[in-house]
Amino acid sequence: MSPPASPRPGPSAASAGSVRRRRRTPWRYCGASSSPPGPPHGTCPRSPTPAPAPGTRHPGAGGHHPLLQAPETPSPLSRPQHLRGCGVPSGGLPLRHPQRARAILALAVLALSLYIAATVPVRLGLDLRGGTQIVLETRSTSTTKANAETTDRTVEVLRGRIDALGVAEPTIARSGDNRITVELPGVQDPKEAADVLGRTAQLTFHSVLGASDKDTEDTTTGASSAKKNDPSRERVLPDESGQSLRLKAASLTGEDVKGADARFDDQGGAGWHVTVDFRGAGRDGWARLTGEAACHGLGDPARRIAIVLDDKVISSPQVDGSVACGSGISGGSTQITGSFDDKEARELALLINGGALPVPVETVEQRTVGPTLGAEAIEASAWAAAVGTLLTSLYIIVVYRLMGFLAAVALVCYGVVSYAALAALGATLTLPGLAGFVLAIGMAVDANVLVFERAREEYTERSRPTVRSSLTAGFRNAFSAIADSNITTLIAAGLLFFLASGPVRGFGVTLGIGVLASMFSALVISRVLAEFAAGRLSVRRRPALTGIAKAGAVREWIMRRSPDLMRHSRRWLAVSGVALVLATAGIAVRGMEFGVEFTGGRLIEYSTSTPVDSDRARTALADAGFPHAVVQASGDGNITVRTEHLSNAEEAKVTEAVSSVGGTTDKLRDELIGPSLGDELRRGALIAVAVALGAQLLYLAARFRWTFGSAAVIALVHDVLILVGVFCWLGKPVDGTFLAAVLTVIGYSVNDSVVVFDRIRDLRRRDRKTPFRQVTNLALLQTVPRTVNTGMGAVFILAALALLGGDSLTDFALALLIGIVVGTYSSMFIGSPLAVELQARETPKSRRKEVAATGTA
Repeated sequence: MSPPASPRPGPSAASAGSVRRRRRTPWRYCGASSSPPGPPHGTCPRSPTPAPAPGTRHPGAGGHHPLLQAPETPSPLSRPQHLRGCGVPSGGLPLRHPQRARAILALAVLALSLYIAATVPVRLGLDLRGGTQIVLETRSTSTTKANAETTDRTVEVLRGRIDALGVAEPTIARSGDNRITVELPGVQDPKEAADVLGRTAQLTFHSVLGASDKDTEDTTTGASSAKKNDPSRERVLPDESGQSLRLKAASLTGEDVKGADARFDDQGGAGWHVTVDFRGAGRDGWARLTGEAACHGLGDPARRIAIVLDDKVISSPQVDGSVACGSGISGGSTQITGSFDDKEARELALLINGGALPVPVETVEQRTVGPTLGAEAIEASAWAAAVGTLLTSLYIIVVYRLMGFLAAVALVCYGVVSYAALAALGATLTLPGLAGFVLAIGMAVDANVLVFERAREEYTERSRPTVRSSLTAGFRNAFSAIADSNITTLIAAGLLFFLASGPVRGFGVTLGIGVLASMFSALVISRVLAEFAAGRLSVRRRPALTGIAKAGAVREWIMRRSPDLMRHSRRWLAVSGVALVLATAGIAVRGMEFGVEFTGGRLIEYSTSTPVDSDRARTALADAGFPHAVVQASGDGNITVRTEHLSNAEEAKVTEAVSSVGGTTDKLRDELIGPSLGDELRRGALIAVAVALGAQLLYLAARFRWTFGSAAVIALVHDVLILVGVFCWLGKPVDGTFLAAVLTVIGYSVNDSVVVFDRIRDLRRRDRKTPFRQVTNLALLQTVPRTVNTGMGAVFILAALALLGGDSLTDFALALLIGIVVGTYSSMFIGSPLAVELQARETPKSRRKEVAATGTA
């Protein structure tokens, strides 16, 4: 905190020259009605020339300006406080450095984002463009049999290799007992597909028998390929430096590896190293392997362990001298040290993780496939997204006028920044992803709405307000709510990324990008635009043009009626309890109809006598009772249908539907396929969500109180159960798209609750004597305008997607509509009443009756 400045003198040459004003407005009022006691206003001289007498015309001023002359007695206010209304920084400098810095930062980020968006294309998903389909077959080894179990584990390893960030959107599923179908979106070149898929060999660990000469290596190399690649035989391979090593048969395989991680040790002096963890029998096997190697002297090649991937020694570390002969490295964890930099350590860890296939795999078939959605569905969805975005922008402009227009411009910038970030990460854009991206634009307006509503409050509460000072106060007062709500979301996004996998991890990535871009848009871009506009003379003369010079229709109506929402708090909780009972009954009675991604199903490939249009085939299957069947045309003219599990009668209906549009059909392939969202992925997603809820609870307890955090989490669980129950009663499928909708609702629900709790905290700081129930009621009434305007921004987009987006987006939009409505209700009528009830129970037992009666905390 800087020391206070000297007392401000009157308008004389002694104080002149410290502030340089614009030529257009050389004189104006200083200060604000909210200033502390003392002279409320003073002059803002722009040059060393003494101020003219009150009411006189200043040369070049362009008109008469009323002046208020400060008294000669020193003011107790410091200079930064006294000049607050003049727009002078707290340091008294004439240039607004924070504003200039924000403007430069905004321009730099936008320029970089535009460059990335123009030069780095975003890959379109299988539903929009198609891609390449690769069929892999797992092979048994002398130690491991290729069956359904090992194939499922191979699927998860391949998913981690192909889709490390979870944003590539591949389809990977087991087909039969030992085949894996991989579909890579946007990949049309077979060579590129092979590069994306990466190595398919098995990771193995070998004892080193010793160095080998060139002749021995040539002899081994000349052996048959089958023998050379067999890890159960002795081999000769060059190490990282090119020296040939004679290796024993493999002692451990990728099945024994739990994971590898690159780490930096700045205390022990190891620097960058790779930590490898083993599981199950691999723990004992690693101890035995290193114990045998430790019996050889330091520097002897036989003291090394060779890690082999795809006939290449990726690392051959020497067992440390501290390891005793015969005992080895126990505990199941080991460190690979060396002269690694961060890139080399991360690459080695990635190779060990990506190569840890339980069994070897071999490519048996490869083809190009068309999009799973027709051109009409894609066009309808694009129009729906455009209409929804336009309606949301128009609504914000109508409500907030000029500031609403600037917020709409900031949202366009948000879209550019988010798109560039996704492109830079190599994300794949699917149709639900596109819809979610558009919805994020509508929900990103929330931060702007928070600022503008706070600015409206400041403007209406001050006796002589200005647009600029009200906006500044709005940004300052809304910051805590924006920060807390977004940090809780970022916590969830980070945990989803680190604990989940596949599309759930991808959701965490896109969610984190959206939150950061939203905060940048609202707190930097929007603020730069708003402050620039507020400084224009035409805007200062017509403050009503800005949209913050009045309270707003919703706020005026609420404050005029002033309903006591907390008067019937237990009634709201009872209504929610009944809704939960009905939702739970739906889950128990009707059950959840899991989609093919969760349950697996049937894959049937047909050849037809006449070419089949995918859209016509989809329509025929929907008319036959299979609306969720996935239809793809392959490059060789065949048609592939992917459905849920079928009975013989249902299979006959599918074949008949395809024949009705394609003539005579021949069945080329009929296989059972496993779930693309397997048990491990679902288990990881549930763990990640549970941990995220716990972390959010701890954060809210630290920032507010444990009662607030508990109320927010309970309200969130209520929202999810209601949404799932409604879908069960409606018989809608619970698939990957629904999972994305549920995760979106979780983030929205927490944000709503945090905004209300932030207002309660703000009011309690000002007045601790008012009963807690009354404070909560006032906080709810003050946040209703924000809730309505933010909700309407999202509802316009979702309504357009549901009504105009076609069948492909109806369920997604419906789930989010239900979730947003229920989330808005729960933040007001569940989270807040629960906070009141929990606050009452936290007080000493002797005061519980008093608290229950008055709500005083």
